[in-house]
Amino acid sequence: MTIERSIMAFAGMMVLISLALTTWISPHFFWFTAFIGANLFQSAFTGFCPVAILMKRLGMKTEAQSALTQTPPAS
Repeated sequence: MTIERSIMAFAGMMVLISLALTTWISPHFFWFTAFIGANLFQSAFTGFCPVAILMKRLGMKTEAQSALTQTPPAS
């Protein structure tokens, strides 16, 4: 899995977790959901995503890096 797909999966998981916490623990967890949304919004414009930096350090590849390392199909 590439960094781009992992970020989408991670963000979706965090939104679902924060909604569950809001429902079952405290309505104040709504602010966690708002923070996630704000981070996704700023990331779309700036390209800065703390989770992407962490995933890169853990050795995950971007879509571009993954495309370069794939072998062409045998003919």
